[in-house]
Amino acid sequence: QVQLVESGGGLVQAGDSLRLSCAASGRTFSSYAMGWFRQAPGKEREFVAVINWSGRSAYYAASVKGRFTISRDNAKNTVYLQMDSLKHEDTAVYCCAAASRAGTYSDNRADYGYWGQGTQVTVSP
Repeated sequence: QVQLVESGGGLVQAGDSLRLSCAASGRTFSSYAMGWFRQAPGKEREFVAVINWSGRSAYYAASVKGRFTISRDNAKNTVYLQMDSLKHEDTAVYCCAAASRAGTYSDNRADYGYWGQGTQVTVSP
């Protein structure tokens, strides 16, 4: 059973930074891509960033590119999302997700079979 537990959310002002963490357990963490998604009130869950199994490749949604950085520490079974220059429109519940199959490297939420419970990020204007 794969478990993902996020932490690091909170209430910040526009322009501030936050770092989210996602601790994984239950299978070989280093074999799978990890993603971050977010869901704002009244909106569908959307892709934020993905990092491949080794940490050497990543890509981002256009709305966060240049402001957010995804990284991973396979020794600690943890993936991170560094969020800088936060905007009010970044307010959402942020969830980490683990790809269902090794080799998947995707921005499609259907490719992720394991999800954390989410952490709230609120950015005041």
